Amino acid sequence: MKKKILVTGASGFVGSHFVEAASAAGYEVHALVRKSSQIDGISTFVAKFLYPDLEDGMTLSGLFHEEHYEFVVHAAALTKAKTQEQMMAVNVGVTERLIEAAFQSPYPPKRFVFVSSLAAIGPLQYGEGLITEDTAYNPVTIYGKSKQAAEEMLSRRFPDKPITVVRPTAVYGPREKDLFILFNTMYKGLDAYIGKAPQNLTFVYVRDLVNLLLLACERPQHGMTVFNITDGNIYSRYDMADIFKRLFRRRLFRVHVPLVLVEKVAKFSQWLYRKSEKTPVIYPERLRELTAQNWGCDISKAKSELGYKPAYDLERGLHESLLWYKDNNWF
Repeated sequence: MKKKILVTGASGFVGSHFVEAASAAGYEVHALVRKSSQIDGISTFVAKFLYPDLEDGMTLSGLFHEEHYEFVVHAAALTKAKTQEQMMAVNVGVTERLIEAAFQSPYPPKRFVFVSSLAAIGPLQYGEGLITEDTAYNPVTIYGKSKQAAEEMLSRRFPDKPITVVRPTAVYGPREKDLFILFNTMYKGLDAYIGKAPQNLTFVYVRDLVNLLLLACERPQHGMTVFNITDGNIYSRYDMADIFKRLFRRRLFRVHVPLVLVEKVAKFSQWLYRKSEKTPVIYPERLRELTAQNWGCDISKAKSELGYKPAYDLERGLHESLLWYKDNNWF
């Protein structure tokens, strides 16, 4: 009999890759999605779609009572919102209700995996060392603050429960849309940077991340555990463009835009979108994250305790990703 796993955010970038990997690994995948979610691309890998009211704890409790899930991977989150209250309501409130329902059930899961973010910790200063699981919280975005609040809620309310918190750095791969904006700019011949300050950057390829999430479900752990996740390398701000140039054999025009100018554009964009439900591509808070100096990260804990062995460095992962974008006519 197949092991049943509940996945939230299954139609999103990470979630869609995860349900494919979980199905291939022999799990019976149930996907918790919104009625507006695009599910055509994942329907092959999902045994059952669920559309519960995430504001209703009783409905969620009934779901866990009925289905007897062995594992839960909670990947759903808001990454952008107009207010901090909106972000907290989803990234903290929904997480809390889901975990309450899971562990108040007569059939609690063996392991609940919460997909947080390295943004919850925030960056260090250049040359300051590596981020570890014990680094103090210092997020620079509302999104990061909401993930911090969710982690603190878990530590306060459920410290003895089998919960694994996974903090990935910037995730890339086929179908990812945010970094694709950068790739598309490069494809058009422009290699643009904000200011000239050096940066330590980290990335993780989506296939490595979803394999890690499967390990987090299956590997023995005690109580609540936390893992920072990258591909194990640290990159300069120019490495991604250099790989792009080698792959496509293109010359790029490199330009450094003064930070003070981008700050003005970001403030104007935020003002321009003040009455819109959408958020601009760049805004003051996003700018703080883009110009952060040091996302260097220690992943030795995930390697030793979960057996995490990233198979993709940035060179290999970008080759696979960029060729996918080209073959699927995104460029």
